[in-house]
Amino acid sequence: MDPKILLFIIKLIAGGIVAFLAILLMSKKRSLAWSFMVSGFLLSYATLVYELLIELGVLTVTKYGLWGIPVSTLLCASLPALCYIIAFIIMLAKRD
Repeated sequence: MDPKILLFIIKLIAGGIVAFLAILLMSKKRSLAWSFMVSGFLLSYATLVYELLIELGVLTVTKYGLWGIPVSTLLCASLPALCYIIAFIIMLAKRD
């Protein structure tokens, strides 16, 4: 087995556990900040699946780019971080 694919499988298993636990946590903590945190975790997992599908040749990277970076890759890289940023801002704004 290709070591690159094996690494993706390990990341998928670990990411799946993180996503599952994040969903369980969100059911206990029903706040907007935690919803954005969980969204960030789920988007990170979706990014990993997207990268694996590209690596396997199932999907191709979009032709359209921004600053030389494919739009789909740029969105996958920035959306999870954006969710984390929003969650942390909400948490900081709600300090008692």
